[in-house]
Amino acid sequence: MSLDDHPTVRAVRARGSQNVREAAVSAEFLKQIARECGADDVGIIEIERAAIAPQLDYIRKVYGRTRSLLAIVCHMNREPVRSPSRSVANEEFHGTYDHVNETARAIVRALDEHGIPSCNSVAAFPMEMDLPRIMMVQHKPIAVEAGLGRMGIHRSIIHPKFGSFVLLGTILLGREVDAYDHPIDYNPCLECKLCVAACPVGAIKPDGGFDFMSCFTHNYHDFLGNFATWVEKVADSKDAKDYRARVPRTETMNVWQSLSFKPGYKAAYCISACPAGEDVIGPFLHDRDAHFTEVVKPLIDKDEFVYVIPDTDAEDTVTRRFPHKKVQHVTSGRHTGSIQAYMFSLSLGFQRGRARGLDFVTHLSFTGASAFAATVVIKGKDLQVVPGRHVGEAALRITADTKAWLGVLNRDLALADAIGSQLVSYDDQKLFAAYMRCFPL
Repeated sequence: MSLDDHPTVRAVRARGSQNVREAAVSAEFLKQIARECGADDVGIIEIERAAIAPQLDYIRKVYGRTRSLLAIVCHMNREPVRSPSRSVANEEFHGTYDHVNETARAIVRALDEHGIPSCNSVAAFPMEMDLPRIMMVQHKPIAVEAGLGRMGIHRSIIHPKFGSFVLLGTILLGREVDAYDHPIDYNPCLECKLCVAACPVGAIKPDGGFDFMSCFTHNYHDFLGNFATWVEKVADSKDAKDYRARVPRTETMNVWQSLSFKPGYKAAYCISACPAGEDVIGPFLHDRDAHFTEVVKPLIDKDEFVYVIPDTDAEDTVTRRFPHKKVQHVTSGRHTGSIQAYMFSLSLGFQRGRARGLDFVTHLSFTGASAFAATVVIKGKDLQVVPGRHVGEAALRITADTKAWLGVLNRDLALADAIGSQLVSYDDQKLFAAYMRCFPL
């Protein structure tokens, strides 16, 4: 049987199928479908938008035919998110994440019925653990460009209507659209600093700075790296007694809870405390003191474990501002696969408190199979990273074998052993110690 005589081919041709791939789709039609499928708000941008250029290659790895991006918002119920009970708050997060993904799937199916190719990207925690970038599609910058809100100082999107109580999704469209959206012309963030007051690890700074590593270490403790750390502790334990000495019973239960149900966020307090958004701000405007007493103070007063890397700004914050909370020392749990990834991570893990009073330039020289040069400038709370070359006069020079340095970062090799084997060297011991304190392992 020839292809022309195949029943499928004959049936399709009988319907008069046409190639409509190049025709632009109506933006209003797309938005109507998105809302009918469960989105609370929607915006559309073109693939050429400059603000998303850094993630373009990753977007195309997800769906190579992407020509437009449809961003959606689904809002959460506020009061459950604000509950000091993490079981209640986390159920609202998990339920809404499920809703976002179900909405995105429904949109893709509806578009397919109209001959519009599309692909939904995952709106939950990342899964591509074998890739340098585990979150393939970054929803926040797409949502900002699509006019669905702006980033607050807590680093979450604040929607003009629903405030911080939103979760995001993105559908990658294989067609161009006849009209595109643009960012809103104001930031709904009130700069009230209630998120600063509520954050148990001090990750959000009053001047707008953000300590990503402190936030990640505590809030996402039950996600990603902590599981690998737990497995290693199990492997290293001689018996049950030794295991219990290494791992508190609460940690064992946390791991089991995450495996049997879903990992829990430890503190989305920045979202809980936020009064921004037209549907949210009313009670705050009516009585700011009552908002603090009823919403923010229960989160501040909560007796809980706070997970911190030892000798970091986060540990200082807990002991100084929240002495009633219990410090639990952990490692970062992250894995660094390349020197380029290490350079990127410096700004995420930089400890501004540990850098207070410092002012020096470091030249990094990595040798071996992956030779690389870089410059790191620490000037108080300000950090500058120049990958690929040495810049300026260095007060500190660090030379390291690339494989050995990554081994130290990933806790496969002790720093002292790397130095003793001359795989890592430096020319100023005091400044080297200061440099390492600024970037906890």
